[in-house]
Amino acid sequence: MKASTAAAKLEIYLPAAPEEFQASTVTREELAALQQDPPPWLVDLRRNGPHPRSVVAARLRVSTSGLARAGVTEALTTAEIEALQAAPPAWLLRERRVFKEVRAEEQRLRERDAAQGG
Repeated sequence: MKASTAAAKLEIYLPAAPEEFQASTVTREELAALQQDPPPWLVDLRRNGPHPRSVVAARLRVSTSGLARAGVTEALTTAEIEALQAAPPAWLLRERRVFKEVRAEEQRLRERDAAQGG
């Protein structure tokens, strides 16, 4: 698989990975090995970032669309995410509320469909 696909599966920001990883193709076996016994660069990247948008969104408890609406287009480091969590700006509080409402509605629809036998 392409390095971009492997990076997505590893939940890492590809431009922050070592050049040799970015330029490589990764087999399923190599991906499994990276997941089971990550090298130091992967451990550090997962711990400190920069992180891809999906990871940033999950850590901030918002959607990736919410990040886009707020103008957050760059990868963020763990320190930057923690700073946002410590003093959440208005956009973050708003997007968390929207995200929570969307999740509640999705749950309501799942329960409705289950009750209808669907």
